[in-house]
Amino acid sequence: MKENYPIFVQWYKTLDWILNILEHYPRKVRFTLTTRISNEALNTLELIIEAIYSKDRVPIIDKINMSIEKQRIFFRLSFDRQYISLKQHKFISNELNTTGKMAGGWRKQYL
Repeated sequence: MKENYPIFVQWYKTLDWILNILEHYPRKVRFTLTTRISNEALNTLELIIEAIYSKDRVPIIDKINMSIEKQRIFFRLSFDRQYISLKQHKFISNELNTTGKMAGGWRKQYL
């Protein structure tokens, strides 16, 4: 059933990319920044699943949007500190924007 939701499919693919790229961050930030990013990305997936199975979706979708915004900041910091390339930053920014737009559209359905 989750696979019927485009936002789930979109985020699942994005999460896979995020977890892959985090494996290449410097060791010195493995237990700080990478942990925060991976936890937030996994939290987003959990929230999407909760929203799919919940009747009151709006508050959960709002949490999804907040989680995506936090990840935007984390990836901007990653780019500024040169942990990711410009190409990678553009890619993840686009993916976060796409997921955010999907969440916004989903939210509008329930208002």
